[in-house]
Amino acid sequence: MAKEWAKWFYNSAEWKKARAAYIRYRVSIDGGLCETCHEVPGYIVHHKIPLTPENINNQEITLNFENFKYDCKKCHDNEDENHGFNKKNETLCTFIDGRMVPKGDRPNEIAPL
Repeated sequence: MAKEWAKWFYNSAEWKKARAAYIRYRVSIDGGLCETCHEVPGYIVHHKIPLTPENINNQEITLNFENFKYDCKKCHDNEDENHGFNKKNETLCTFIDGRMVPKGDRPNEIAPL
């Protein structure tokens, strides 16, 4: 989710046009694969230099292909701390049949409901 100070930018026609053009460009190169893992299709155009309130009006950062990277969701979420989506922390549990299962527990050891 865009930070409040950046919402106007991500809703702008200029950003939408630049993002779509970059995706078309990446599709023409390798079918649109993630630029980080090169294993799955890209999902999001990432700014290599993160946007800040100080640079949000600088088109050399916000709209420049040199600052774009087409990443899958997993690679994007692991890029850095600036997104708020960082998934580098180890998973502590999972859910099986709607029940929380601590990491390391095997499904056949879970008592039935």
